[in-house]
Amino acid sequence: MSSFVRKVSLAVIAMATLASLAAAQSNVSHFDLHPNPAFLSCLGTPGGPTPTAHVTVQHGDINDILTIEGKNIKPNLGFDLFTVQRSNLLANGDVDPNFTNVGLAWYQSDLQADATGHFKTTIKTVLINEIFGVDADLNLAPTNTFHLGFWFDNPNDANVDGCVFDVTKPTPFNGEHDAGPLAMITVPNDRTNLGPLCTDPVNGHGTATCNP
Repeated sequence: MSSFVRKVSLAVIAMATLASLAAAQSNVSHFDLHPNPAFLSCLGTPGGPTPTAHVTVQHGDINDILTIEGKNIKPNLGFDLFTVQRSNLLANGDVDPNFTNVGLAWYQSDLQADATGHFKTTIKTVLINEIFGVDADLNLAPTNTFHLGFWFDNPNDANVDGCVFDVTKPTPFNGEHDAGPLAMITVPNDRTNLGPLCTDPVNGHGTATCNP
């Protein structure tokens, strides 16, 4: 093989490799969850670093693989992960003064922080651009849940270290329907107002929808 042909062959291989890597990267989404300000002090260790939760979603042809990793959480806390219709936070992380409720919610997984305040959980389901629920009995039209959030599993964990939660009025966000308040959640896109599980928004008549 001549030197010229060899160089051309290597260039073609390099271009194909770069194209493959670019395609793979385009099929991956990354985003963060933000602490619910009212319960930040009991979510992490007092005086410690701010709790974080990072999400990676690998888009698939049939379904998607989502991995959520939490750090700087108070050790041994348990949570319940949901995809939801709406966030209580604005795009900048501030509390939305017009928030009413999260709307439709889908239970996805339990989360459990270890003794170091770390958790990592993976789920496999339909997520990106297509996740929705429908209920004919309630005349509920197909409704997307493009936000991701998790709730304190034990209400008592949200009523310590400066947090105030009425443990006699639990939320329904666990399998026993006796959970605590929202701990962390995603924020909406500042242009579309959609959650990060919509990666292909469509603007129409002033309201953004998602292209499934």
